[in-house]
Amino acid sequence: MFWDLILEFLNSTGIVNFFQGQNWMNLIMIAIGGLLLFLAIKKKYEPYLLIPIAVGMILVNILPSIVAPQNADGTFMFQDEAKKTIIDGRGLLGYLHLGVEFEIYPCLIFIGIGATTDFGPLIANKKTMILGAAAQIGIFAAFLGAIALSTIPGGPFDFTVGDAAGIGIIGGADGPTAILVSQKLARSELTSGIALAAYSYMALVPVIFPPIIKLVTTKKERQIKMETLREVSKSEKILFPIIVTLVCCIIVPSCAPLIGCLMFGNLIKESGVVPNLVHTASNALLYICTICLGLSVGATAIGTTFLQPKTLMIFVLGILAFIIAAIFGLLGGKIMCLVTKGKVNPMIGAAGVSAVPMAARVVHKIGQEEDPNNYLLMHAMGPNVSGVIGSAVAAGILLSMIAG
Repeated sequence: MFWDLILEFLNSTGIVNFFQGQNWMNLIMIAIGGLLLFLAIKKKYEPYLLIPIAVGMILVNILPSIVAPQNADGTFMFQDEAKKTIIDGRGLLGYLHLGVEFEIYPCLIFIGIGATTDFGPLIANKKTMILGAAAQIGIFAAFLGAIALSTIPGGPFDFTVGDAAGIGIIGGADGPTAILVSQKLARSELTSGIALAAYSYMALVPVIFPPIIKLVTTKKERQIKMETLREVSKSEKILFPIIVTLVCCIIVPSCAPLIGCLMFGNLIKESGVVPNLVHTASNALLYICTICLGLSVGATAIGTTFLQPKTLMIFVLGILAFIIAAIFGLLGGKIMCLVTKGKVNPMIGAAGVSAVPMAARVVHKIGQEEDPNNYLLMHAMGPNVSGVIGSAVAAGILLSMIAG
C-alpha cells in the first residue's frame, strides 16, 4: 500500500508528465519563459509586459489545467473555430483569459495609454502624422506575405485571411491591438503566437532599430537638428482627442473601440478636471490590466500547440513587418527632409511604429550618439503617438474588410 501511494505520487508529478507523448515540448517553452524573464529583469526589455507573460507561460507548461482541460489535439477546450465561449471547467488563468476573449483588456489598456500620452508634439508638428502612417505599411506587407504563403500548394502555412490580419498587426508594434485583431479574426491556436511576437518585438526595439536606422540614413542626416516645437494650447489638447475620435470612427467605424478608449483616456488627462480618474487610469487600471493580459497571453503558449511551423513563421513574418515598418518610416522621413530642405531629421520616421515611448527614445539616443547637443525626443514623439492612432485605424480597416 505504501509503495503504491509513492508510485501514485511520482506518476502525478510534472516530471513524469514531461515524458508523455509530445509533452517534452513544454520543457522548451519553460526554457523560453526563463529567457523572457532574463530579458525583462537583466536587460530591462519591457519588464511590465514580459514578466507576466513569462510567468503565465511557465505555469501553463507545468500544469495545463491551470487554464482549462485540453482537447485531444492539445488545444484548450475553449479554443474552437466557432469562437464559442465556454465558462465552466476553467482554471484560474482560464478565467483571467475571458478578458482577452471578450476584448476587455486591450481596450482598458488603451484608456491607460491615452491617460499617459501627450499628443502635444504631434499637434505642434502635424506633418509628422504622415510618418506614423508610412510606418503602418509594415502591417499590410506582413498581411500580404502571410496570404502569399498560404497559397503555396502543399505548404505547411495554411493561414486564413483572418490569421494574416492578426500577423500583420505585429508590424504596428502594438500588443493590445494585435491581441484584439487576432482574437476577432485569427484562429484561437495562433493568438498566443501573434501576441508573443508583438510584445517580444516591442521589447526588442532597442536592439532591432539602431542597425536599420544606421543602414537607411547617412551620418549627415542623423546629425540634423530640428527647431524647437511651438507650445500647444490647452484648448488644442482638449479638442484633439474629440476631433480624432469623430473623424477616425466615422471613416472607419470598426476602430471605434480602440480609438474611442485611447482618446477617452487622453481627454480626461487634458481636461484637467478629473485628476482621480487620470491617476486611476494611468496607474491602477493600466497595470492591473497589463498583469491580467500578460498572464492570460503567456498561459495559452503551451508547448504541444505553440511549437509548430505556423507559429514559428508568425515570428518570421513579425520581424519582417517590424523591419519594413521602420524602413518605410525612415523613407518617409528622408522625403520630408528633402521637401523641407534639411529641417527634418529622417530618423524620427522610425518612431512611426506605436511602441511608445521606446521607439522615440531609441531615435533620441542615436541622435545623441551622433551629436550630444541634438535633442530629438519630443520631435520623435510626434510620429510615435501618431503610430498608435495609425495602428488602431489599420486594425479597424482590417476588421471592416474581413469581419464585415
